[in-house]
Amino acid sequence: MSKLVIVESPSKAKTIQKYLGPDYEVIASMGHVRDLPKARLSVDVKDSFKPKYSIIKGKEKLVKELKEAAAKCDGVLLATDPDREGEAISWHLAYILDLDEGARDRVTFNEITKTGVAEGMAHPRAIDLDLVNAQQARRILDRLVGYTLSPFLAKTIRPRLSAGRVQSVAVRMIVDREEEIKAFVPEEYWSIDAKLTAPPSKAVFAAAFYGDENGEIKIGSQEESDKLFAELEKEDFVVGPVKKGKRNRQPAPPFITSTLQQEASRKLGFQARRTMKAAQELYEGVDVEGLGTMGLITYMRTDSLRISEDAIREAGEYIEGRWGKKYLPAKPRHFKSRANAQDGHEAIRPSTISLTPEQAKSSLTSDQYKLYKLIWERFIACQMANCVLNTSQATILAGKYIFKASGFNVHFDGFTALYEESKDEEEKAGKDLPPLEEGQKLKIKDLKGNQHFTQPPPRYTEASLIKTLEENGIGRPSTYAATISTITTREYVAREGKAFKPTELGEVITKLMKERFPKIVNVRFTAQVEDELDAVQRGDEAWVQTLQRFYDDFDKTVQKAKKEMDGVKIKLKEDETGEVCEKCGKPMVIKYGRYGRFMACSGYPECKNVKKIVNETGAACPKCGGKIIERKSKKGRVFYGCSEYPKCDFVSWDPPSKENCPVCGKVLLQKKTKDKRLYCVTEGCTFEGKLPAEEA
Repeated sequence: MSKLVIVESPSKAKTIQKYLGPDYEVIASMGHVRDLPKARLSVDVKDSFKPKYSIIKGKEKLVKELKEAAAKCDGVLLATDPDREGEAISWHLAYILDLDEGARDRVTFNEITKTGVAEGMAHPRAIDLDLVNAQQARRILDRLVGYTLSPFLAKTIRPRLSAGRVQSVAVRMIVDREEEIKAFVPEEYWSIDAKLTAPPSKAVFAAAFYGDENGEIKIGSQEESDKLFAELEKEDFVVGPVKKGKRNRQPAPPFITSTLQQEASRKLGFQARRTMKAAQELYEGVDVEGLGTMGLITYMRTDSLRISEDAIREAGEYIEGRWGKKYLPAKPRHFKSRANAQDGHEAIRPSTISLTPEQAKSSLTSDQYKLYKLIWERFIACQMANCVLNTSQATILAGKYIFKASGFNVHFDGFTALYEESKDEEEKAGKDLPPLEEGQKLKIKDLKGNQHFTQPPPRYTEASLIKTLEENGIGRPSTYAATISTITTREYVAREGKAFKPTELGEVITKLMKERFPKIVNVRFTAQVEDELDAVQRGDEAWVQTLQRFYDDFDKTVQKAKKEMDGVKIKLKEDETGEVCEKCGKPMVIKYGRYGRFMACSGYPECKNVKKIVNETGAACPKCGGKIIERKSKKGRVFYGCSEYPKCDFVSWDPPSKENCPVCGKVLLQKKTKDKRLYCVTEGCTFEGKLPAEEA
């Protein structure tokens, strides 16, 4: 008889089956099989928060198959993901299959390679109940918050709203930032910039006005700028003290979950959910040409910067072989994780260092390749030598006034030969200064004053929001993708380019939450709850007591809010349509039902007139001449179709342009590419063009 190994996904099962061979049967649980039912709270708050788990709807057949497979096999090994969620899945499987939770039948794999699987199988252990209890506590806590506050919001504002312990804080941060931007009063300031040459060199370099021997002078108006400018025009510009030096730039550490999401957002334009999907696929296994099915990266849900000595050694050998010994640091690099990091897994790295992105490219999807390349390059770079810069700083004297100039050049490229980390605000590239000697007279090529205004703080992007959430200890990196997806899907925030802007709904909910449930949307309190959950995971706190401390205060706050807000209904401007009911003359308003938004008469129940909400594009269907309207797929993706459907079957993922085809006169569609290319879909028409500048 063979042994049964249960993992979470079919692709992971396929990879592990390859390494274990015919003595094992590897099957997938398809994630959780048992959970709190959605239809009710499913937590008995009066009986130590006892959860009422049940088989997830639709998984009854799978559970039956798992039981049958377990009965036929000579023992069961639980090999779900090596984190809180994976531990909980194993615990639920042990309950369903009637396994002894104290038995050593739990195995974990940091990487799904032959070595990684062999290592995991060689060290089975009992289910870690502290990990399970931490997951249970989080699940129950989030259920208590969501299932208590969501009905309150639905009754007070509109149906089908939700609140959450982490999502509500994330929305608050975006709302607070928007309020900062609205309240910001720009202040005027001026700079005086010189462009100079140092004969006989013709190279032009820049110097910025600093002040005088007493220190920095700030220029607050054009009048002050003009006065200084008039004095400076009379002065000779002479080189003062010149300092030369060297500066070392160290490589960024290998990725953890949050930094991977941030960098994939900045460099690749990936949303967090897209990043984690590709990372999960790379971890679980890909069929690589010539090598077979294998996991390409280590486990991608981690906040530890620890790297195995074997991986460090392999990276060093690769670097020396490709670039030479001078590209290795004096000693291998080790990185220190932040204080509250969970050190259960290594940092995210390629599982096979020698497998370069280019070698794997033909076997990967576009997203998999881009992400693997990012992970591989970041890891190799973290074990490379510093980049060394030659720096120069010069003081330029203009009478009693001082200008400053600086520059640099690359003395040794080091890790930048392969990879450089992106930043939210990129530094401006600087040039080296020409040879300068103290006392040398300079020629003025240009001297001018420039007006500036202080800028408000920028809106959060996905990368900067994730960074701030992590810095404040809110949620866990593995939950950020789901959190961001929730707040955008529910339209509490909207994307404007890469930035998040709160909707009126998000602002109203946040205001209500701040007034009635200040602790829930308090950044410090939310971080404190995360610390308490970590304490449960370490075995330092009992999960029931942790929940009880939270719930006692929370329940009092909820009861008070319900009493004081009874009968109060908050109306939103965005629910107004500007249309009048053709049946009774009263205003039509936006309502929210099971299938989304619709228009209804405000005179309900006397008038029951309802209408579909149609977002017209203003373009005519190229097939039948009907209106092209905006629609949404079952997954929420926007597409465009004819209003005469099903009579006309015209559909397109690409939006219609305001322009008509100069050849056939029909509508032009716009490709979702950087150049926003236009094309005509009319059969037989060959026009191709580009979007007019005013539309770009």
